[in-house]
This record gives sequence, C-alpha cells and structure tokens, in this order.
Amino acid sequence: MTTLCRPAIAVPEHVITREQTLDLARSLHPDHPQLPLALRLIGNTGVETRRLVRPIEETLRHPGATVLNAIYEAESKARVPDVVRRALANGELEPEDIDLIVYVSCTGFMMPSLTAWLINTMGFRPETRQLPIAQLGCAAGGSAINRAHDFCSAYPGSNVLIVACEFCSLCYQPTDLGVGNLLSNGLFGDAVAAVVMRGEGGTGVRLQHNGSHLVPGTEKWISYVIRDTGYHFMLDKRVPGTMSMLAPAMRELADRHEWDISGLDFYIVHAGGPRILDDLCHYLGLPPEMFRYSRATLTERGNIAAAVVLDALDRLFADGGVADGARGVIAGFGPGITAEISLGSWTGGPVVPEVTGSVAVPAGRGATAAGPAVAG
Repeated sequence: MTTLCRPAIAVPEHVITREQTLDLARSLHPDHPQLPLALRLIGNTGVETRRLVRPIEETLRHPGATVLNAIYEAESKARVPDVVRRALANGELEPEDIDLIVYVSCTGFMMPSLTAWLINTMGFRPETRQLPIAQLGCAAGGSAINRAHDFCSAYPGSNVLIVACEFCSLCYQPTDLGVGNLLSNGLFGDAVAAVVMRGEGGTGVRLQHNGSHLVPGTEKWISYVIRDTGYHFMLDKRVPGTMSMLAPAMRELADRHEWDISGLDFYIVHAGGPRILDDLCHYLGLPPEMFRYSRATLTERGNIAAAVVLDALDRLFADGGVADGARGVIAGFGPGITAEISLGSWTGGPVVPEVTGSVAVPAGRGATAAGPAVAG
C-alpha cells in the first residue's frame, strides 16, 4: 500500500495582512465603481496574512512577463531544494530512492521543467521519471497525489516525490480591475511544498482509492488568458457555488468503495475560500471544525493554489496525526471545474517529527529578493 508521508512547507519572508490589502485597494482604486463590494469580499475571505515572494511595492510595478518569468525560475531554484530535502527526510528516503518526480505549478513556466534541474543538481538518478503538471491550477495538488498513487500501484515498491511551487503574486496584473480580480488580489499567496509517497512503509495516509470529476460546461469559469503582460486570471462569479456539484462527486466516489463521506475522521480539502468550506459543511453534513486544517491554511497563508492540500495535510501531522486506521479524504478543486479526490487511512503509528516545520525561507544565492498577491 502507498503511504503519503509528512509534507515539508516553506513560505516567503514578505508578509501582507488583510488590513494592508484593504488599504491598498482603497488607495489604488479610489474611484472604482464597485470598490465597496470588492472591499467587502476581501474582508470576508477569512485571510488574515499572506506571504509574498517579493515586497509588495516591487510586485505592484509589474516589470513585464519576461522579467516575471525569470524571477519565477530564480526563486524556484532558490527555494525548492530545501523543501525537497526536508520532505525526503520526513519520508526517510534519499534522492536515489525516488522513481518519479511530480512537479505542479500554475504561476510560471520552464521547459525543461524544474524536474530536470532537480535531477541534475540534487542527486536523483538519471532514470527518475518526470511528470510536470501545469494547467490544473489549484486542483493540481490533488492530481499529483492521485497520479503518484497510480504510479505506485502500477509499480509496487516505487517512491514518488511531489513538489508544488506556487508564486501567485507573480501573476498580479495591475490593469485587471474586475471585482473578481480585486478579490483575487486579496486571496492568493505564495508557498512551496513537497511530500514523499512511499510504495512501502512510512507514516501517514495510506491511500486506497482515488478519482477525478469534471463538471461539464464549466471550463471557462476559472482560466488564464495569455497576453503580452503574462497570465491574466479569469474568475466567473458562479465559482463559489461549485460545491453543490463537487460534493456529490465526493460522495459518489466514497459510496462506490462503501465509505461514508460524511463519517470520516479527517478532511484535507482545497481552501479556495470560506464559501467552499462552508458549503462542504452543508452538503456533506459536517461541523465546521472538520475542516479546521484547511481553514487554518486559508487564514494564515491565503489560497496557495496547488500547495493548499499539502499545507493542510502538514497541519494534521503537526497536530499529532490520528488513530491508526482512521479514515479520511484529500481533495483538490480547480479549473475545469475539476475535483481530484483521494480516500485513505492513517498508518504507521507515531508522527515523524519535522525539524524546521512550516517556515519562511529567504531567497538563496542567485535569487531575487523581491511581490503582492494574485493569481492562481
């Protein structure tokens, strides 16, 4: 059986609070006809702080797509290796033990993928397989877990490293002034996360079933438009109501395997916003505290795209885990509208200690020191 071990998380050193975000919206858009609505929406996100890869004043200037993508590459190479090393240590593995690296990111582009650079610089075997996932947005964290599970099931005894690198602030577009864009400016944050899935042994979530669900006709509800200035985030006003369509998909997958989706012991789900979590409580008949790890991620980090589920999972580990055999679900939601759902149970006994925990890691040599908050 495959086991998802303890993730490692790192967030950048630059912090922006909800009040600072609201003040920026007031000062940058004083004449916006829907400013009161935008301020109310930002105030209701539940996000208290976010971390940014560059200072806010640098992000607001938008130096152009070429410079921003160069920053993405430099910051990725500076910040990812330490997180990878900690994730490997959490899984009690070495680079040569890894058979597949899954890299997820929707906030910058590299070809070859960062996976090639990691293999060349961190001691992974040249035979290590690579799977970059770039276009599933926030759902990619759940997708990476599911594809890793599939790989370990197809090749018993294999080990997979998952890396999520999301610098949402690099996608800030100062000319995008729709209410959805202003809301996004106050919702998204930056983070890097990594986790090991072991084909044998390990402490964590033993994955047993997984599935995907696409809501027909919703592919334009969350999207990027690519322009000369880079990625422009498009968010349909109907997105907050999507749990009415995705919660039944979660229940159907659980029913198929004779699990009760409303009777599980832990829930690790994508925290796209408070409405997502509140609606899941309603449709699954659960008390709010069942989503406490996802809510904590949203409050402290904002929506960190594909890294959300890994950050929330790390909080479960930090809380001591759960009883051996306890059942739970991990689910990521994103463009499509897509849900990636995993069912598993706790295994392995005591939690592996994480030496440095979820820390802010400054840029290393060769990285820029420099961002606000948008994208996804």
